[in-house]
Amino acid sequence: MTVTVAQLRERGNAHFQAGDHAAALAAYTEALSLCDAGPERAVLHRNRAACYLKLEDYTKAEADASKAIEADGRDVKALFRRSQALQRLGRLDQAVTDLQRCLSLEPKNKAFQEALRALGSSMHEKMKTMSCTDSKVEQMFQILLDLKENDVDKKQKAAQNLIVLAREEAGAEKIFQSDGVRLLTQLLDTAKADLMLAALRTLVGLCSGHRSRTTAILAELGAPRLSAVLGVEHEQVSLAACNLLHVMFDSLKEGLQKDFRGKEDAVVLGLKKILEVGSTVSGSPGSLPVTENSRMSASVLLSKLYDDLKCDAERENFHQLCKDYVRSWFEGQDLAGKLRAIQTVSCLLQGPSDAGNRVLELEGIMDSVLSLCASVREAHQLVAVEALIHAADKAKRASFITANGVSLLKEIYKHSERDSIRIRALVGLCKLGSAGGTDFSMKQFAEGSTLKLAKQCRKWLCNEAMDVGTRRWAVEGLAYLTFDADVKEEFVEDKAALQAMFQLARSEDRSVLYAVASTLVNCTNSYDHEEPDPQMLELAKYAKQHIPEQHPKDKPDFVKRRVRKLLTAGVVSALACMVKSENPALTNSCRELISRVFLALVEEAEDRGGVVAQGGGKALIPLSLEGTEVGQTKAAQALAKITITSNPEMAFPGERIYEVVRPLVSLLHLQRTGLENFEGLMALTNLAGISERLRQKILKEKAVPMIEGYMFEEHELIRLAATECMCNMAMSREVQELFLAEGSDRLKLMVLYSGEEDEKLRRAASGTLAMLTALHPPICKRIPQVTVHWLEILQALLLSTSAELQHRGAVVVMNMVAAGRDVAEQLMASEVLEILSVLAKDKEKPRVAQAAKESLAQAVAYGLIQPNPEHA
Repeated sequence: MTVTVAQLRERGNAHFQAGDHAAALAAYTEALSLCDAGPERAVLHRNRAACYLKLEDYTKAEADASKAIEADGRDVKALFRRSQALQRLGRLDQAVTDLQRCLSLEPKNKAFQEALRALGSSMHEKMKTMSCTDSKVEQMFQILLDLKENDVDKKQKAAQNLIVLAREEAGAEKIFQSDGVRLLTQLLDTAKADLMLAALRTLVGLCSGHRSRTTAILAELGAPRLSAVLGVEHEQVSLAACNLLHVMFDSLKEGLQKDFRGKEDAVVLGLKKILEVGSTVSGSPGSLPVTENSRMSASVLLSKLYDDLKCDAERENFHQLCKDYVRSWFEGQDLAGKLRAIQTVSCLLQGPSDAGNRVLELEGIMDSVLSLCASVREAHQLVAVEALIHAADKAKRASFITANGVSLLKEIYKHSERDSIRIRALVGLCKLGSAGGTDFSMKQFAEGSTLKLAKQCRKWLCNEAMDVGTRRWAVEGLAYLTFDADVKEEFVEDKAALQAMFQLARSEDRSVLYAVASTLVNCTNSYDHEEPDPQMLELAKYAKQHIPEQHPKDKPDFVKRRVRKLLTAGVVSALACMVKSENPALTNSCRELISRVFLALVEEAEDRGGVVAQGGGKALIPLSLEGTEVGQTKAAQALAKITITSNPEMAFPGERIYEVVRPLVSLLHLQRTGLENFEGLMALTNLAGISERLRQKILKEKAVPMIEGYMFEEHELIRLAATECMCNMAMSREVQELFLAEGSDRLKLMVLYSGEEDEKLRRAASGTLAMLTALHPPICKRIPQVTVHWLEILQALLLSTSAELQHRGAVVVMNMVAAGRDVAEQLMASEVLEILSVLAKDKEKPRVAQAAKESLAQAVAYGLIQPNPEHA
C-alpha cells in the first residue's frame, strides 16, 4: 500500500508523543523523501529538529530548524528550536538572536521570556568568568616563572589551578590565546620536576579533544623536546609526557584519517622518535636516560600507533619502517648498535607483536640474541635474555626457541652468578614450560619442575633486598607458571608472596601491572573456558586427536577456596590501586584482565559486601566504561551482581550510583549472553525502585525499549526480570504515557501476563497494573479495550489462593472503579460484584477487604448498586 506524506507525518507525530523519538525521526525523514511542497517540507524539517533535540544531536537539530526558517522566517517553533540547539552547541550569542526574534513575533509568550532571561544570565556568567580568567592565567604564569619566588605552597597552588583551568574548554582556550604554549614550554625547559609536571598536565588539558590546538602545540614543542622529556630520569615526568603523547594521538586521529599523506608523515615522525626511546640500552654512552616505565610507555605508544592504522598499505608501511630502523642499527654496526637493534625487537614484541615478529625474522637477529645470551657482560646478557623471553611469548617463535633456547636458558639459570640474569632466564623457562596452558596433559617439563621454578620465583619476589625491577620478573614468571593448578594452590597459601606481589602492584614501577593481573586471572580461573561438546569428545577419541584435560585442582571447589584466600589477603585494595593508575601500562588488555578477576571475586553473594567495602565498586565503574568490549562487559556484570544483592545506595554512594546505570544498560544489548541480560535487568530493577532521578537516567540511556523487548523473551526468568523492571519503571510519568500510546500492545501484554500460570510473572505484571492504574487513571479506561479476556483475568486474580495476587487484583479493580462510572458499570455487571462482596467480609486479609470495600462504596456512590450495611 502507498503511504502518503500526511500519513507519515501523523505516524511521526504519534511516535513523538509516545516518546519514541528515533521512530518519529524515521517517519519524518521518509515523508521528506516523498514531499515536494515547500510549506509541507518546512513543517517536516521543524518536526525533525524537535526529534534531534530529544536525541541530543544538536548540530542536526540546528540544520533542520534553519531549513524550516529559510522557508518561513516567522516560524516561531523553528526559531525556538534552533535557539535551543545553538545554546547546547555553546553559541549563546546566536541563540539570543533567535530568542529575541521569537519574542518580537509573540511578545506575551512566557516561555520565550523565561528562556531569554535564563540565557542572558548564562552569557553574563560566561563573560564574567572569561574576564576573571584573563587575570588568573597571567598571575599563575608569573608565579611559576618567577625565579625569585621561594614560596613552595604558592607555586604548587598556582600549578594546580593552571591544570584545573585547562580541563575546562573556556579555560583551555584562554591559556592557549594568552601565549600559554610558549610559557608552558619555558616551564618544561626549567628541568624542575614539579614545574615540568604542571606544564605537561596543563598541555594534556589543552590538547584533549581539540585537533587544531594539538597541531599548533606539537609544532611549538617540536619532536626533539618531546622525546627528551619522555626520556628524563624522573619517573612521574616521563609518564606524564607519555600520557600527553597518548592524548595528542587521540586528538589528531580524526583529522589524520581524512588526510592520508598527513597521517603518513605523522606516523614516520612519531614512530622514529618512539623507537629511539624503546631502543635505548640503559647505561650505554650518550643514550637517553630511560627507565623500565619509559620503555613500557614506548611499547604501548607503538601499539596505539599501529592499532590506529586503517588499511593493509599503512600497516605494511609501518612494518617496513620498523625493519629499516632495526637494520640501521644491526647491519655493519658494532656491538653497541646490535644491542640497540635487539632492544628494539624487545620493545616491538611487547607492543605491536606482529611488527616484532616480522623484525625477529630478519637475517642474523635470532642468532645474535642466542649468542649474546652467553655474554660475560651483564648489560649485554640482560638485553639478549629479555629479547629471548619476549620472543618465547609469541607462539610463532616458541617451537624454535624450545628447540634452541631451553638448554641455553637452563645453563644460564644454573650457572650465572647474577640474580638479575638468573631471574630472567627463569622467566624464559617459565614461559616455555607453560606452553600447554591450562591443559593438564600437555606439560613441557618433568613432574615437579614447575613447582620448583615457582618456589624460586616466590623466593625472589619476597626478597626486598633486590631492586623492584628484578622482582618484577619474578611476577612475570608466576604469570606463566600459575597455569598449573598445583602452583596456584601453593601460591595462594604463601601469604608473604601475595603481599609482596600486591606491594609491587602499588609501586612506582607500573610495568608489573599486566603480570600481576595475569597471575590473578590464573589463580581465579577467570579466563575463558568452554565446556567441550560430549559428541565432539567422542569423535576426537575416535580420531585419536588430543583432548584437553582439566587439572583436578581447577574444579569449582578449589577455585572458590583460592578466591577466598585472595580476598583475605587484600586483593581488592591492590586491584583498586592498579585501576587508579594513569600509567600507559594500564592498557585495555590489562583492564580486561582486572575486570575478569573482579567478576570472579563477586561470584559468591556473601563476598560482595567485602569487595565493595575495600573499594571494588568504585574501581569497577571506570573499568566498565573504558577498555575492550569483553573487559567492559565483565566489569558491568560484576557491577550488576553487586547491585542485585547489596543496597545500591550504600554500595555506590552519592553521585556514583548514577554512573552505574550506563554499564548495566549495556548488559541488555542483544549480543550479550542470557545470564548477562538477566543480571542487567535485575540490577536495573533495584535502581529503578530507588528514585525518579535514577528512572530518568535509565530512560535517558534508552533502556526502556530493550526492557520491553525482553518481556517477550522465551526464557521465563528473563521475561520475569524484564516485567519486574518495567513495574518499577512504571512509577515514572513518561513510562506511564507509553502504555497509552496508539498502536502499542504494552498494556495488553501486561494484562495477559497477569493471567499467566507462572505465579511470579503474574505477581510482577499485576503489580505493574496496580501501580499504573493508581498513578495514571486514563489507563483504567483503556484496560477493557485491549483484550476481551480482561474480566476473567481480574476475576482470577481476585479468586487466587495467593493473598498477594488477591491484593493486587483488588487494588486494580478499586482503581478502575474510581476512574469512571462506565468502567465501574462493566465490573459491577459481572461476577466481580459477588467476589468483592465476599472479599469485603474476609477478616484474615484486611488489605484485600479494605480495597473491596472501597470499590463497593464507590459503586454505591455511582448508584450502580444498593448499599450493604455489612460493608460499612
